[in-house]
Amino acid sequence: MPPISEAVQSYFGRRDGWKWVACVPLALTILGVWGVAAYAQEEMTAADVQTVLDNIFVFICAVLVIFMNAGFGMLETGFCRQKNAVNILSKNLIVFGLAVLAFWAIGFSLMFGGGNGFIGGGGFFLTGAPETYGLEEGAGLTIDTFFLFQAAFAATAATIVSGAVAERIKFTDFLIFSILLTGVSYPITGHWVWSGSGWLGAAGFSDFAGSTVVHSVGGWAALMGAAFLGPRIGKYQDDRVNAIPGHNMSIAMLGCLILWIGWYGFNPGSELAASTAVPFIAVTTTLAASAGGVAATFTAWALNGKPDLSMIINGILAGLVGITAGCAGVNYIGAIIIGLIAGVIVVFSVGFFDSIKIDDPVGAISVHLVCGIWGTLAVGLFATEGGLFFGGGFGQLGAQILGILSIGLFTVVFTSIVWVVLKSTLGIRVDPEEEMKGLDIGEHGMEAYSGFLKDTSDMGGIS
Repeated sequence: MPPISEAVQSYFGRRDGWKWVACVPLALTILGVWGVAAYAQEEMTAADVQTVLDNIFVFICAVLVIFMNAGFGMLETGFCRQKNAVNILSKNLIVFGLAVLAFWAIGFSLMFGGGNGFIGGGGFFLTGAPETYGLEEGAGLTIDTFFLFQAAFAATAATIVSGAVAERIKFTDFLIFSILLTGVSYPITGHWVWSGSGWLGAAGFSDFAGSTVVHSVGGWAALMGAAFLGPRIGKYQDDRVNAIPGHNMSIAMLGCLILWIGWYGFNPGSELAASTAVPFIAVTTTLAASAGGVAATFTAWALNGKPDLSMIINGILAGLVGITAGCAGVNYIGAIIIGLIAGVIVVFSVGFFDSIKIDDPVGAISVHLVCGIWGTLAVGLFATEGGLFFGGGFGQLGAQILGILSIGLFTVVFTSIVWVVLKSTLGIRVDPEEEMKGLDIGEHGMEAYSGFLKDTSDMGGIS
């Protein structure tokens, strides 16, 4: 056996003999970090760990809700004509930025700030202490996490409007309306329910994730916008409803799936904590969406003789909107029934609005307003605690009706005033020639599909 010095010399004399030395700093770093982490872990209490987990969870849910903007953009664009694709995509993208800024400046304070049962205040521009917004210093959600999550919800309300007024509204007017909706109207009615001091919450009204607070508010605003705008050229002629097909059902289906995935931020995230209730909420959400899609498919199939993809899409969304209010408080059977009824309702609702000549290119009013109302009522019926079908009497149902009517009335009045003012001053509708040629060229000076053959079948009246 050679001496140790010779063995060492022999080893380090190899080509790769010195490589192990590079592991020394890495090993020391690992040991150091391990020791610091162990020390920190000893110092952190269980409450501290829970706070970190809650904030990370809600942040991830906020990102999922923000990603829903991609779903809205794909869905709306696919359901509309190719000549308006740039306009629709532009609205869905910029409205999120505008909503965040409006909600940051005043909306968040009006919704969660101190004040009274009707309206909040204080801490504008996100300058208040946690207590200003009903949060606890050093525990629970931070202001940043809570704001990001709630701002994503506010933007959703404005995005709903975009679909119902598509293909004929002026871009500038839509932006102004979106700022006022997300900065003023939505925060005020949201304060009534979610602030902890609002009068509707005190009256027992329950809307866990926003069937009314978000979806019906967006739906009421969309309904008034579509009414003041009037239908698209050629939609209703000779007492007939003329279908105006979307140009890309592939991206519409993709948009639906993105929205479904994003809803796992919307509903479970409204728990506002990483708790064992989260998986349960996710399951009720999934069951209702599935039931809504199936119900709408077979309802449309029975009425029209063919399974309509657009109704499958809207049926899934109807189930999602319907379960949003009660996702944490109903059982699995209740979730399926809510989704099934929503899927049937949305098919007949689309036909109803066509019958009264309210032109909604994507069915946003039927999905978000009508099914939002149904989902809110369903809490009073199917909630395992307080629901009529579970021995709770009519108290909860009465509170739900009160919330639907009061929030609906305020939103209709507020948004009607805004639409009337915009129509009287700037004019909310593009001129007929621009509408026929497409808003992509008229409003943006560009095309979504440059170089592709454009469908000009609806431009016969343009010389």
